[in-house]
Amino acid sequence: MIALSVNLNKIALIRNSRDTTNPDIPEHARMCIDAGADGITVHPRPDQRHIRAADCYDLAAMLEVEFNIEGNPFTGPRGSSREGVSDYPGFMALVRDIRPTQCTLVPDGDGQLTSDHGFDLKKDGERVAPLVAELQGLGIRTSLFMDPDPEQIRLAAQTGTDRIELYTESYARACRDNRDVEDVFQRFVRAAEVAAEKGLGLNAGHDLDLHNLPRFATVPGLLEVSIGHALTVDALRMGLAATVAAYQEALGK
Repeated sequence: MIALSVNLNKIALIRNSRDTTNPDIPEHARMCIDAGADGITVHPRPDQRHIRAADCYDLAAMLEVEFNIEGNPFTGPRGSSREGVSDYPGFMALVRDIRPTQCTLVPDGDGQLTSDHGFDLKKDGERVAPLVAELQGLGIRTSLFMDPDPEQIRLAAQTGTDRIELYTESYARACRDNRDVEDVFQRFVRAAEVAAEKGLGLNAGHDLDLHNLPRFATVPGLLEVSIGHALTVDALRMGLAATVAAYQEALGK
C-alpha cells in the first residue's frame, strides 16, 4: 500500500500571515492522522516563511506516525527577523536533534518559491554521501529528492540512501496541459524501474492532486507520496477529513 504523508507547510503559511497560533500545527496534524493520513511531512526553510523550527519540535513531541522532515542539508543557522520566532538552527542541526522517521534531502535555495529540481549528484554526490551515512547512523531513513533521470538515480544509489523521492512537477504539468502525458508518465515508470534495480525505495511528490494521482499511483514500487498544496486547497472546499479520505481513495485504498 502507498503511504500518504500530508505536508503541513501551507497550513503554517496561513498561520504566519497573522501574529497568531491559529491554525494550530499539531492540531491539524492530529486531524489529518485521525482522518487516515499515514504520516506528516514538513519542509522548514531558513526564512521560516511557513513551517518553523519550533513547529518541528512540537510535531515530534506528539506524532506517533511517520514524521518526514525535508530540506537542504547545506543550510546553516540563521537569525530570525520576526519577534517571537526562534532562530533557525540549520537543517542538519534540527534533524540531528529531532531524529524524525525519515529525512528527505532537497537541493533548494533561498530564492526558490518551492522545490523545483532534484540533486545533481555528479556535482554534489561527494557532499551528500557522508550526510546520508550520518543520518542512517542516527536511525533516520534517508531519501534524496531526484528528477526522473536514470543516470542520476544510479548515482543516488551510490550515496547509500535508502530511498529517493521523484520530483513529479513535469508529470503534473503534462496532466494539467493534457500534452505528452503518456510519454512523461513512462519517464517516471523507467525511473522507478531503475530505482528498483538499484535497491532503492521510491517516494514521490510535487503538484500531485486528486486528478493526476490515481494514474501516478500505478508507478511500480511506489511506497509513499507527500502532498500539501493541492490537499490544502481541496480541504477549503471539501473539509480536511473528507479530503484526506479522498486522497487515500485516489491511492487505491
